[in-house]
Amino acid sequence: MEKRIIAAQKEFNLRKFFFQWEWMLVLILIIINIINASLSPYYLNFKSIIDATMTFLDKAFIVLPMAFVIILGDIDISVASTVALSSVVMAVSYNNLGLPMELAMVICLVVGTLCGLINGLLITKFKELSAVIVTLSTMIIYRGIAYIILEDQASGKFPQWFSYLGWGYVGGIPFILIVFAIFAVIFGLLLHKTTFGRRVYAMGNNITASRFSGVQVDKIKTVIFTLAGFMSGVTALFLTSKMGSTRPNVATGYELDVIAMVVLGGVSTSGGKGRIIGTILSIFVIGLLRYGLGLKNVPAQMLLIIIGLLLVIAVMIPNIKINTGKAHKLHKTKA
Repeated sequence: MEKRIIAAQKEFNLRKFFFQWEWMLVLILIIINIINASLSPYYLNFKSIIDATMTFLDKAFIVLPMAFVIILGDIDISVASTVALSSVVMAVSYNNLGLPMELAMVICLVVGTLCGLINGLLITKFKELSAVIVTLSTMIIYRGIAYIILEDQASGKFPQWFSYLGWGYVGGIPFILIVFAIFAVIFGLLLHKTTFGRRVYAMGNNITASRFSGVQVDKIKTVIFTLAGFMSGVTALFLTSKMGSTRPNVATGYELDVIAMVVLGGVSTSGGKGRIIGTILSIFVIGLLRYGLGLKNVPAQMLLIIIGLLLVIAVMIPNIKINTGKAHKLHKTKA
């Protein structure tokens, strides 16, 4: 009788390794840097590239938990409104209520976390409603509350040290970049090196099977949406610090940028597939693309077209691979 050998680990395949989507993102990133360098002779030096990250990393904090949300097969389109509400409450707490700025910052994070928790509880308690419907509703509600609190006014006059969050340096490295790197490592380890992360992938592939396997599906969903709310609060801190003031309409459109970064990073919208490294690369691809085209005052509409094309490519390539693989298997079977 022929022996069967079951391998505990997949054999390393060099061809598959280099045909991963992340390598395509690295190539795109190199091309973008070459183009940016040709647009400005001052771009291609360490300080210019590092400083460029300060223009787009505020929204990058939301990309990390959004990757978890989309791997689940869900979506959260209320994150931008959560940023606005958290920012407005922080400003009012400091300027109108006279609370210390440190306490106002804590309140900002608490508000963001509560908004995410509400999303998670609604989605898990009312299973007949999709995450799109729930977060669309809360998107309107959170933004509406921000307008009720501040109306159409701006609120600022923050302490001078508060601007350090968005514009400060630590040893020549932007403070915001250091904080983002720390969160990126934490979320990467959580997704790829823990039981929690494995359960997230399992739920994205088959939530019913996960539930019958004993996975606490509702609890994990609630935690992830709460994390999205918390990171929206973090974004509110850095965005408000950069602007020096806040209004109820801040962060408008952030949800689309965040989802675009996650999808471009190779996270499947159908769930169960994606890696943090891809989402991190896509943050820098889109961020540096915006920065570079801004050097030549390229219209925003042209930028949207370019990002749209990149998203189409990101969605098409995995499907091409799947169809090619199926055709190859079918050909071998017929042969």
